Parts: sequence; C-alpha cells; structure tokens
Amino acid sequence: METNKLADLQPACVFGYFEEICAIPHGSRNTKMISDYLVSFAQDHGLKYIQDDANNVILFVEGTCGMEKHAPVILQGHMDMVCEKDADCALDMTKDGLNVDHDDTVVFAKGTTLGADNGIAVAIILALAADPNIPHPPLELVLTADEEIGLLGANAIDLSVLKGRRLINLDSEGEGVFTVSCAGGCRTSISVPVERRAVYGPCVRLVVDGLRGGHSGTEIDKKYANANKVMGEFLNRIQKIMPLCLTSLAGGSKDNAIPHSCQAMLVAMGIHLERINTIAQELQNEIREKYDEPDASVQAYDVDALGGNALSTESTSKIISLLCSHPNGIQSMSQDIPGLVQTSLNMGVIKLGERFTVSCSVRSSVNAEKEELLAQLKKLSELFEGTYSQSGEYPAWEFRKESSLRETMVRVYTRLFGQAPQVVALHAGLECGLFSKKLPDLDCVSIGPQMHDVHTTRERVEIASVERTWKFILAVLQEL
Repeated sequence: METNKLADLQPACVFGYFEEICAIPHGSRNTKMISDYLVSFAQDHGLKYIQDDANNVILFVEGTCGMEKHAPVILQGHMDMVCEKDADCALDMTKDGLNVDHDDTVVFAKGTTLGADNGIAVAIILALAADPNIPHPPLELVLTADEEIGLLGANAIDLSVLKGRRLINLDSEGEGVFTVSCAGGCRTSISVPVERRAVYGPCVRLVVDGLRGGHSGTEIDKKYANANKVMGEFLNRIQKIMPLCLTSLAGGSKDNAIPHSCQAMLVAMGIHLERINTIAQELQNEIREKYDEPDASVQAYDVDALGGNALSTESTSKIISLLCSHPNGIQSMSQDIPGLVQTSLNMGVIKLGERFTVSCSVRSSVNAEKEELLAQLKKLSELFEGTYSQSGEYPAWEFRKESSLRETMVRVYTRLFGQAPQVVALHAGLECGLFSKKLPDLDCVSIGPQMHDVHTTRERVEIASVERTWKFILAVLQEL
C-alpha cells in the first residue's frame, strides 16, 4: 500500500499525522495499537501522559512563553473509528491500514470508511502538541477509546487530574457549526428464542441493498431507508402469499450506523419466484419513491439448494412480526429548537443464529422520553418472549446559557471568516455530556472540519476545511 499519499496537503503537520493514524488499525474495541502509538508520541516529545486500562490517553503540554500560567484548555477527540468496507474490499480492518487518497478537494479511503471521524481530531491534537512554536496556554489533551460503540472510553476515564474547565471537542462534522448541546442515549438489544428443524423445499435468497446508510444521529432525519426494516416488510409481503421458513437473516454491522444492506435465505413452500420478484419490484419502487434512495435494490434469487436447518413457520412468523412492529427512526421532534430531532432509535443490527437478535441505538435530549422509549422496547421484548438488555448509557449534554468559551470562539470565527458560525444542538451523542457530568462547571463547545457520509465507505473530509479549522483553533488558543 502506498504511503505519503497526503504529503502535499496543507496543513502538512495535520495530514502527516492523519496518514500515520490511518496506517494503524483502530476500529472500536481494537484500540490498543493506536493507544500505544499515542504513548510513543508522548515519550518521543517528552510529554507527561496517562494511559489507562480502557486505552484512553491524556497528554499534558505546558503553556508557551508568556502563557504558562494561563488557565489550561482541554482539547478532546476519540481515537476509534467505525469500520465499514465494500463487499469487494480485501482489507482486514482489524489488521490492515487504510488505503487513503485524495483528489485535491477531499481525502477518502478506497473501499472503506476513512475514520476522519475522529482521526482528524487526533491528528490536529498531535500537531499542536508537537510544535513548540505555536502560542497556547497549558493544554490537557484527552483522547478517548471506543466512543463509537457507546462512549465507553469517556465513561471509564478518570478526569480528576484535569485542571481545565474549558473544553473544545473536535468531534463535529460541519465546518462553521458550533455544537453546544447533544442528546443522551444507549444501546439496546432484544434477543428472541427460535425453533429450528430440518425443512425441505426450494430455497430463495432475498437481498436489500444499495441504500445510503449513514450516521444514526446526524442523519436520522434524512429520508434514508433502513435496510432491516425494508427486509421485514419484504418478508411480511411474501409471507402473505406462501408459508416461509427462514434459514438465515442478517443486516447492518453497527447499531449506530443506518444499515444499507440486509440479506435473508429462506425455504418457501409452494414457491413462485416470479410472484416474489413482483413483490420485490413493487417494494423497490415504493422505497425509491418514499425515501431519498435512488439506488435502492430489492431482489430475490433462486438458490440451488433444497431446504436445510431452518426456522419453523411459527418462529419465522414471529421474527417477521418483531421486525415489522419494532419502532425505528424519529420518535419526536423538539418543540423548543426548530428542526431538532428530540428522540429517535435506529435498528442497526439484526442477526439470526440460535436466537434472533435486534440491536439498536437509542437517543434523546429528554431523559423522560428516553426512559419511556426504553420501557416500550422492554415491553416489546416480553411480548415476543425474549430477553432485553441495554448498555453504553450516556447522559445528555445540556445547553449552557452563559458560556465565555462559546462567546470567544464565535468572536474569533467571525473575525477570521467574515461571518458568524451556526450555534446548534445536536441529536448525535458526544462525549461532552459525560465530561460535563465528571467536571463541574465545564464550559464546552464542539467543532470540526467539513465531512461527508461518515460511517460509510463514501466518507470523506474536505482538505481546505481542515486547513481553515486548524487556523481557527490556533487563533482561539492564542486568544484564550
């Protein structure tokens, strides 16, 4: 794999570190290598550091000349990335680095997610720490692990060593957008028992593919279809004309990524493939018309097999009913902030094995609504004689009416770029909520360069936006 593909990009210091990061596997739950890399960086630059058992790393950088006694500023990002790849991509993302490239406008990775969410933040932080000529107050640089699977690193980290009470989070994805509040949430799982037995008959493979996918927080309000829900409807329509026995069913790979594909294998009694294909075509047309999904594909294929170890028709019917009745998408909108999703959930992963499991990401900026939705999911699990669990719970980050950090950053941005930034609340989860809970009176703002299609293999980050974001951070630190 070629190296130094980003060597000519500016700021060179940031893209240099970003390319090094991309060469290290750093998906969620696979962060030991990137964590050790950060420790090696600290040792090479003579920085004090802390590495904990969760692979979180904190670096401490003294203030530059004349700013040594200023109040510390916390800069924060997460080291893990969402690992998605195209079906024909041969990379093993647990062992291989990414194949990064650019087209002079954006940086991307061939065949995989890029991990600019949040590798660009890590690169910016390292570039700051490495250059003694950049004016800044004392810096406390916090790099967390496993953010993408429920803010696990931020939940585990001990922040009692930090003296700073101003935090700039670098995990936002829109340039000129300052996030000052976010939803809380958690992961949920419903696991339902199923009955298997030997079933004989013609087999059919069902495929829902070509959907956009995307981030289940920032893009849940887009008109994107959920492949798992589409498959549930596909199965339901087929079941109405013939008995079915599922042999396999799988869709999605991350609870916080809107699934773009789903596949099922079934034994259909009295099969008429033409009738199934008619249903497929009708459903495909409906999805393309109802959603922003011009490439949506719903297909059925004849399989050269006669039966197998399949679910009973009763278990199959139960699974289809659960898929169709399980809530998904936006549940309520904010009455206070126009256009803000208040409560949502994403049916991110479904998997059929010895049991059938549905895993979701639940988000809400109103704790009472979140608890109500969780209670609804628990009741649904009981209705289908399943077991329910939830994990990775994190609090909402509440809006701070008085914020000197926000005022300073808005003033600096307006001076640099000739226009005021947008100040918004976000439906996605950010670690600022956990940090605010652990550090009383913490003043937070979240920013970042312009990214597109994060959590998908179309992910890319705008080169010029990274440069502007870098210049903005330097100006803010000098002002602070």
